[in-house]
Amino acid sequence: MSTKIVEKVAKEQYFVLPGDRNWQQFKAIEDLMSEVPGLRISYLDGCIEFMTISEQHELIKKAIAILLEAYFLYLKIEFIPVGSATRASEVKSASFEPDESYYLHEKKEHLDLALEVVISSGSSKKLEKYKRFNISEVWFWENNQLSLYRLRDDNYETISRSELLPELDIDLLARCVLIPSRLEAMTQFMAGITQ
Repeated sequence: MSTKIVEKVAKEQYFVLPGDRNWQQFKAIEDLMSEVPGLRISYLDGCIEFMTISEQHELIKKAIAILLEAYFLYLKIEFIPVGSATRASEVKSASFEPDESYYLHEKKEHLDLALEVVISSGSSKKLEKYKRFNISEVWFWENNQLSLYRLRDDNYETISRSELLPELDIDLLARCVLIPSRLEAMTQFMAGITQ
C-alpha cells in the first residue's frame, strides 16, 4: 500500500484590525506578532493590516525581480536592491514592506522604485504609504499585468512607461513573468530587450 503525501499550499490571508490604534499600540502589536512566520503587518493612520504571503505571491515577486535585475545588468544600470526592507516612521504615521525595492544609480534619501504584488488584498490604495516615503515609481502587479505610478506634485499618476527605465518594454516584462519556466522566461525577455 502506497501513501500519498499531499502538500497543501497556503493561500494569502488578509485581516484589518478594527479601530484606531496609535503608533505605540501598533509597535506593541508588531512586537507581539514578530515570532509569527510569514506574517506581514502594516500601519497607516491608525489602521493595522495583517497579511500572510502565499507561494503564488512569492513566485510572481521573484519572477519580476529576476527579469528586472537582468535588465539592469544587461544595460549596465547601477542598482542597489533592498528587497522588502521595512519603511517605518511615527511622524509619517506609516509602516510597510514593499515586495521588492531599488535605488537606481546610487543610494539616496528616497527609494527610486518599489514593486507591489497584489494577489488577494490591497490595491493602488496602498500608494498613500509609498507617497509618505517619496518613492519615485511604484509598480503594482495585479490581475496578471503591471500598473505603473509616478510620484508628481505629492500625488501618484498612472503612467504607461517607466520614467526611470523609459526603454523597458513593460508588456514584454509582464508576458515573461507569466511564463512558468524561469529559463524560458529569461530567454524570451533577453531576446526582446536585445532587439
